[in-house]
Amino acid sequence: MVCFALYSASRATTQAYRRVLEPWGLTYPQYLVLVTLWTDGPRTVGELGHTLDLDSGTLSPLLRRLERSGIVSRTRRSDDERVVEVSLTELGLDLRERMNGVSAQIATCMGIEIDAARELLDSLHTLTRSVQASSEASAS
Repeated sequence: MVCFALYSASRATTQAYRRVLEPWGLTYPQYLVLVTLWTDGPRTVGELGHTLDLDSGTLSPLLRRLERSGIVSRTRRSDDERVVEVSLTELGLDLRERMNGVSAQIATCMGIEIDAARELLDSLHTLTRSVQASSEASAS
């Protein structure tokens, strides 16, 4: 059962992230937001939701907690107040340096070499695209 193997691997990975991120008081989804902002710079809430495949009901409270912690700021665009842009604060930028060992710790937990990790990632992306395409075809 491929689904169960994926589910189990996902749970184990999320639990590993929980342990590794605990010193910073961050959840795995919050960490994903930070990585996206570190990599891509300021993003709108909609762009973050699309990138991370999170709906606004999940993303908004998560961003509120990050904002209360002083890690991100949310501002409405002056040209369109319906659009909220999320940016890192100085603390959020500083966390990038302080958290630079997270990926290595997770890789150690996974016990997987970089080439195998790349192959697995490619396979998972292919699987995701196939399932999404199949779901979209069924819906039409």
